[in-house]
Amino acid sequence: MVKSFTSVKGLPVLAAGVFAAASFPVIPTDLTTPSQQRLAINGPNAVSVGWNTYKKLDKPCVQYGTSSDALTSEACSTSSVTYGTSRTFANAVTLTDLAPATTYFYKIVSTNSSVEHFFSSRVAGDKTPFAMNAVIDLGVYGADGYTIEMDERKRDTIPTIDPSLNHTTINQLANTVDDYEFIVHPGDFAYADDWFLKPKNLLDGEDAFQAILEQFYTQLSPISGRKPYMASPGNHEAACQEIPFLTGLCPEGQKNFTDFMTRFGETMATAFPSTSSAEAARVNANKAQLLANPPFWYSFEYGMLHFVMINTETDFEDAPDGKDGSAHLNSGPFGAPNQQIEFLEADLASVDRSVTPWLLVGGHRPWYSTGSKGCEPCQEAFEPLFYKYGVDLAIFGHVHNSQRFRPVFNNAADPKGYDDPAAPMYIVAGGAGNIEGLSAVGKNLSFNAFAYADDFSYAKVSFLDENNLQVDFIKSTTGEVLDTSKLFKSHKEQFVVQ
Repeated sequence: MVKSFTSVKGLPVLAAGVFAAASFPVIPTDLTTPSQQRLAINGPNAVSVGWNTYKKLDKPCVQYGTSSDALTSEACSTSSVTYGTSRTFANAVTLTDLAPATTYFYKIVSTNSSVEHFFSSRVAGDKTPFAMNAVIDLGVYGADGYTIEMDERKRDTIPTIDPSLNHTTINQLANTVDDYEFIVHPGDFAYADDWFLKPKNLLDGEDAFQAILEQFYTQLSPISGRKPYMASPGNHEAACQEIPFLTGLCPEGQKNFTDFMTRFGETMATAFPSTSSAEAARVNANKAQLLANPPFWYSFEYGMLHFVMINTETDFEDAPDGKDGSAHLNSGPFGAPNQQIEFLEADLASVDRSVTPWLLVGGHRPWYSTGSKGCEPCQEAFEPLFYKYGVDLAIFGHVHNSQRFRPVFNNAADPKGYDDPAAPMYIVAGGAGNIEGLSAVGKNLSFNAFAYADDFSYAKVSFLDENNLQVDFIKSTTGEVLDTSKLFKSHKEQFVVQ
């Protein structure tokens, strides 16, 4: 932080008096007031509720039921944790034995909380059509973030209107809240490590980092407290700044993914037990459950979908943010040697397509990207397993735009295209909006089918039936569909090995 660093990425010389202080939210009078609420699919018939408070809770509790005026059940835990530089405590409670596909109402126990609601998970094997959204690289907005039509040439220092009117992606998620059932967000939340891009923060970096986190997760909570919000890490969760070799100078609470682990570690799933009739599938699912390490790598099932989250930052050979990685952020490892790769293989091998025909994977850094170089160590670690076990769609971010690729393996397009390919289809959904702006698109990959960086956008994935999936890229400002594609997969094999 500025207490340790004297130079930050070529900032201009600033006049005296320009500095202010970190923009912390006001602490409520009632310190048990829940904030930064977040839901997650935690297991079969289980949803976790996470939230932050400005004091440690001895016994975090959530009351819930199927009627807003009859919250007849209560779940509690002892999970109320923090870290050195945080003003808040992260609390987590898991609601179990929920009826599937049912609206539940819930109230976080506090003298200052309200009744909210969510839709419980569909049981694995339910073939009812549904949709999910992929929202990646989403940052804080307002005084510490970005404003409307944000790109590198349009970075406003002080928003001229209420910043809540500017955050088009969150507004669009709210406007369409009945059109999707959960959200996946594989990496880059808040952009707290970009605190130095606002001159007011330059003498108060340690607090500014925390203030951005508090602001962002408060801004997100109307969505993440209503829909399960499934998270995995990106590079902007790693440390107080992305300065190679110097993350050791960050405060203890602001390096090695500390906030990310504290916030999501108790809410994400591990891996679901298999409901397959095949013993090998059950054995592999049990193995995956033992090797899972949420919130870094894990999986869950929802209706006709098996979804796997991976960690593209650490815990594989030459991982970018790892001890010997190209970013030199000295992070991890978070598991034993090769644990993540062993988890991924066991988990993919457990997928019974007669139960969950669709197999998707989410991660942060792509290896296919137009206009920029992809993550080669990620490709070497993960792509062979994606192909071997027939992953249908892989969702990435990191590059701040929207991209769609024809099904591809080993840098060669599948000749079948979208008609029952053996190779996975890939998309990048990194255009949700953050202080760093949007990334230009290019023409370096012949199998790119769509690329967009004119405005904020995100992806919607619709599972139409067991064989047909649709991907729509949505323009955040208007809800306009920018691009639509359909993928057909026959899913004839119960277990794919190729």
